[in-house]
Amino acid sequence: MKKYVCIACGYIYDPAEGDPDNGVEPGTAFEDVPEDWLCPLCGVGKDQFEEVEE
Repeated sequence: MKKYVCIACGYIYDPAEGDPDNGVEPGTAFEDVPEDWLCPLCGVGKDQFEEVEE
């Protein structure tokens, strides 16, 4: 699964880790993260994330 980076603060969403503190279980693809989820570091929305080029 692809990782996504917050363009505002640099936080990387890793599907293998998810964001369990905010209700996103490990193994959740970014596309399946709820639309109202916010970056846990800076609070911007999913629309401020870009796919990480590896």
